[in-house]
Amino acid sequence: MRHEYPVIVIGGGHAGAEAAWAASSVLGDGAKVALVTMDASKIGAMSCNPAIGGLAKGQMVREIDALGGLMGLAADATGIQFRMLNMSKGAAVRGPRAQCDRHAYAREVRRLLSTRPGIEILEGSVDELVVERGGIRGVLVRRVAGSGGGAHGRGDGERGAQADSDPILLRASAVVLTTGTFMRALMHTGLRRTPGGRVNEGSAVGISAALRSLGFELGRLKTGTPPRLRRETIDWQSLPAQPGDAAPTPFSDLSPEALAAGRFPALPQVECRESHTSERIHELIRANLDRAPMYSGQVEAECGPRYCPSIEDKVVRFGDRGSHHVFLEPESLETSDVYCNGISTSLPEEVQLEIVRALPGCGRAEVVRYGYAVEYDMVWPHQIDATGETKRVRSLFLAGQINGTSGYEEAAAQGVIAGLNAARRALGADPATLGRDEAYLGVLMDDLVTRTPREPYRMFTSRAEHRLRLRADNADERLTPRARELGLVCDRRWRSFEARRNSLDSIRRGIAGARAEGMPMIDWIRRADPGAAEVAARLEAAAGASAPLERGAHPSFGIGAPSRAALLRLVDRVVSDLRYEGYLRRQEVEVRRQRDAERTPIPVDLDPSKIPGLRREAVEVLHRFRPTTMGQASRLAGVNPADVTLLAVAIARARRAAAE
Repeated sequence: MRHEYPVIVIGGGHAGAEAAWAASSVLGDGAKVALVTMDASKIGAMSCNPAIGGLAKGQMVREIDALGGLMGLAADATGIQFRMLNMSKGAAVRGPRAQCDRHAYAREVRRLLSTRPGIEILEGSVDELVVERGGIRGVLVRRVAGSGGGAHGRGDGERGAQADSDPILLRASAVVLTTGTFMRALMHTGLRRTPGGRVNEGSAVGISAALRSLGFELGRLKTGTPPRLRRETIDWQSLPAQPGDAAPTPFSDLSPEALAAGRFPALPQVECRESHTSERIHELIRANLDRAPMYSGQVEAECGPRYCPSIEDKVVRFGDRGSHHVFLEPESLETSDVYCNGISTSLPEEVQLEIVRALPGCGRAEVVRYGYAVEYDMVWPHQIDATGETKRVRSLFLAGQINGTSGYEEAAAQGVIAGLNAARRALGADPATLGRDEAYLGVLMDDLVTRTPREPYRMFTSRAEHRLRLRADNADERLTPRARELGLVCDRRWRSFEARRNSLDSIRRGIAGARAEGMPMIDWIRRADPGAAEVAARLEAAAGASAPLERGAHPSFGIGAPSRAALLRLVDRVVSDLRYEGYLRRQEVEVRRQRDAERTPIPVDLDPSKIPGLRREAVEVLHRFRPTTMGQASRLAGVNPADVTLLAVAIARARRAAAE
C-alpha cells in the first residue's frame, strides 16, 4: 500500500464512488486515488429504497451521466422496473426512475470501480484529519481488523468497524469526505438504540471530533427506513398493479448500445403493488407515539426529511387524512424482500408488525427486517463553497449527506463536483463550478451554500428557475462538451455524443426543410402538437427512402424496434425544443443579464463590517456564509437589494484600489 496519493476519498457510498471515479478521470493514467471505506463489500450499497431517479432526481442522474459518472450506467444495468414519471406533463418536469436490484446495483458499482486501475480501495476507519498551515495534508487510517486492505477485504458484510490500534498516515493533496449517515451514528427501533449507520455496520465516531477540533459547526439530522416483507406471505395478486414502461428509457447515453443489441433492460422486469394505511392504523400509531424515538425525546436530532417523512410524522402532521399510499416494491430478483415505500418508521417491532398486517394484502405478511431511524452528525453546508471545498480547510471537500442532503442522487451529484475539484486542486488547476442555469447540479450546490437547509435537502423541479432548459433529455448537450474539457469524459462516451449530436442536427435540418398539412413542418409541430412517432413518419414520407433523420445516425440505432425507440427519443427532444423555443429565448436573455453579477467574484479579503451603510444583519450573514460571488450574496436570506448595491460599490472600490 502506498502512503501518498493525489486524492483520498473517505466513504464508499454513492458520493464516494462518484468522487473517486471523477477524480480518477481527471487525474488520468498513472495517478492513484485512494477510496477508504470501513467495509469494501458495502461500496454502492442502497441503504433505503433501491430506486434511482424520479422527479428532478432523474434529471440529476442524467446530468451525472453526461459528466461521465457511474450512477446511470449502474441503474441501467440493474433496473428491474423503469418508469418515466409525469408523462402527462411537459418534458421539463418528466423524470426517469428505475427500481433496481439492490444486490446487483452494489455489485455493478464495485465492478465499474474495479475497471479503473487508478482507484485503490482500502478498508479502514478515518479518525483524524492531518491539517498543516490551513490546508489538508492527509488522514490517519486505522485498518479494519482482519482486512486484507485491498478491494475485497473480508467481504462478509456482517461486522461493524473493528479497527486495529496503530493508525497509518496517508498523505494527500486533497481529501473528499463522504461519511453518509455514519458520523456518530445511532439507530433507533422503539426504545432500543444501536450504534451504526446501517444494520450490522459500525459508526464513525472519531471524525466528528476531528471536524469539531478544526472549528467546523456540526448539526444532527435523522432519516429512517421502513420494514421489509417476505413477498410469498403477501396476497400479491389482490393488490392493484403498478407496472413499468413497455419501452423503458435508459439513464445513460452509453446504454443505447445495449438497447440496439437487445441487452436492455438487462434484467427481467417486475411489477410493484399498491396498498394503503387506514384510520385503524393511524389510531394504532397515535396510541404508541410515546414509544416512538422522535416523540419520546430519545432522538437528539431535531429534523428528519420533510419530503419523505416517517408514518408517525404523517399521522401527526396530516391528521385529517384517512389513509396514505404504501407502495410494495420488490428489492431484488435474488431475494423475496419487498420494500414498503410509505411507512418509514422507528416504532417498536411489535407495533410495526401490527401496522403491516393491517395493510390490505398484508394480513399474513412476515417481516424480514424491521424499520428503524438513524441519527447522525453533519456539517452545516454554509461552511463549503459551490465546489464542495470547505472554507476553513483548503483542499478538504465534503459531499453527500454530511452536507445535510438526502437521497442517493443528491449524494452522487455532490460526489462528482467534489471529486472533480479535488483532482483539480491536486493538479494546481482552478476550481470548476456549474451555474443554476446550466444544471440541477448547479442548483443543488448553490442552494446548499446560500440557504443552509435545516432539514435534509431534497431536489425538486420547483427549485430550478431555469427548468425549461434543464430537461432530462438534453443533459448531454448541456454538459458533455464541458465535461470533455474538464477531463471527465472518456473517448468512447465522446464518440457516442458526437454521433448523437450529428443525428440531432440531421433531424433538425429535416424538420426545417419539410412541410406538413400545407405549412412548414416547424409551424405544424407547434400548432398540432404531434407525438414523436408522427413527426418521424412525416419526415420519412417527405424525404423518401433516404430520410434525413437517418443520415449520420448513431451506429447503435441500426435496424429494428430498439433502434426505432432510440431514434424516436431524439425526435422527441427536437420537438420539445421547438415547443419551448419562445420561452427559452426569453429565458436566455434573463440568463445573460444575470450572468455578469452571478460570476462577479467577491475579494476574499473584503470585510463586510467595513462597508459603509451595510445593515448589521447583512454584515452578520456575509460573515457567516462568506459568499464567493455577487450572485451567491444576492440569494442569501438577510441580504436585500440595497445591501447588494452597497456590496457592488465596495467591490468596485477595492478593484480600483488594487489597480492603483
